[in-house]
Amino acid sequence: MSPARNDPRSGSAISTMMAVLRCFDSEHRHLGVVEIAEQTGLHKSSVSRLMSTLELERLVERDPVTRRYSLGLGLLSVAGTLLADLDVRRTAYPVLVELEARTHESSSLMVWSEDQALCVEQVPSSRTIKHTTAIGTVYRTTASSSVLALLAHRPPRAVDEMLGRGLLRLQGHGSPAEVHATLEQVRRDGVFVNDGLTDPAEVGVSAPVLDHRGETVAAVLVAAPRYRVDQAALATLVDDCLWAAQAVSAALGYRREGHDGVGDTVQETETAAPLGAG
Repeated sequence: MSPARNDPRSGSAISTMMAVLRCFDSEHRHLGVVEIAEQTGLHKSSVSRLMSTLELERLVERDPVTRRYSLGLGLLSVAGTLLADLDVRRTAYPVLVELEARTHESSSLMVWSEDQALCVEQVPSSRTIKHTTAIGTVYRTTASSSVLALLAHRPPRAVDEMLGRGLLRLQGHGSPAEVHATLEQVRRDGVFVNDGLTDPAEVGVSAPVLDHRGETVAAVLVAAPRYRVDQAALATLVDDCLWAAQAVSAALGYRREGHDGVGDTVQETETAAPLGAG
């Protein structure tokens, strides 16, 4: 028989900590050492020591009067990035559906993860011939529209560090100075177009998504076969990509003083990495 949810019998420090934290729920927001010991089967002295450690890490908080514990704000620092990504993904999905309906091209949501642009959502084109960006696809070059959209508002030193460590590969740019000039263009135009830079058969247009703090949390990407994207079609893709990024940003609470939507977005035409036009 497997251990109960709050049974720390596996013996590891992590399972013991999780058993303690799981004692707190909507019906048990404040617990004392004795109550936690009863729920977990741990000795009171062991619970007391563990709670002191969790309090130092801000994973729990102790009321100085009642000496009872509740979950702490430090948990948000652990889960905050994941929660933000999930929130933007849920918010973006209906906008991506509308973007595909407008453009008839594949639309994707990209986030920055471990020094690369990562696809976390996609609505593929309904057309037979299309370019897709499968969920889990990553891009790491300076020719990628999504990479430039996601990096446009990063500190220049952070970009230089990625380039210096080889985490970000120069492509379509001869030097870091050229990369920074492109990022300045992205900040100005709000969108980047990768027109065959990574793959001569693909076009990628990306625009950054900003949250209520004005920070870039994602990028919208539209990918299309290059043969059917003339200048008029490209201009429409840019406008629609900007609309989508602004719609998601507004839903996340972004407001720029004197503007209704995303003030700065990204435009790029991009050629694909192995699985699409990132």
